[in-house]
Amino acid sequence: MSKISRRQSLKFLGVGSVGAGLTMAGCDTKSTGDHTSENKDAAEHNHVAQSVDPSDRDKQLLKEKFFTDQERKTVRTLADIIIPKDERSGSASDAGVPEFIEFMMLDQPYRQTAMRGGLAWLNNRCLKVHGKDFVDSDDAQRKAILDEIAFPAKGKAKKEITQGISFFNSFRDLTATGFWTSKIGIDDLKYIGNVANPNWNGCPDEACNHLGVQNSA
Repeated sequence: MSKISRRQSLKFLGVGSVGAGLTMAGCDTKSTGDHTSENKDAAEHNHVAQSVDPSDRDKQLLKEKFFTDQERKTVRTLADIIIPKDERSGSASDAGVPEFIEFMMLDQPYRQTAMRGGLAWLNNRCLKVHGKDFVDSDDAQRKAILDEIAFPAKGKAKKEITQGISFFNSFRDLTATGFWTSKIGIDDLKYIGNVANPNWNGCPDEACNHLGVQNSA
């Protein structure tokens, strides 16, 4: 996967991709099973959805774990490749994306099989090609694997990597959602929300002329 800038990554992800991820981020009311391990890192994720008082269920999920230690390392490594730290802002892990993804696995348990299977596929692919798992592979080896699944030629993907492509698309969406809805991500976008502009002079003349109306400002 070629190194791209933060601005380019937004272009590649596209509005639809981020929007899909935001849709996925809604809370699921299904039971998640019994998880008793404490996850302190997840509670530190500066996610917009948690800027309001979390529900009792969310508070409980923030204390639980889904990933194994090895899976968590893989998630963190892959997320930081997708959104690395640059001169503008921190990386995906700086924004708490791995913790966000773990929370999503607990909040929406129907995603667990695909996520765990995808991480296993990624490691197995690296082992098959390079003799090392994803975390232990070097940058060039990781890039070679991700080049296969990040931007495959339309209609020409090898059958053996279709699971990897599906996994990467889903993981990329979750990473984008977690990052650009975190405090770091919102600051990265320079989003300030609806604010009053005392210097606004009304609709530009060009737009008024196009619409055949007069600027009344």
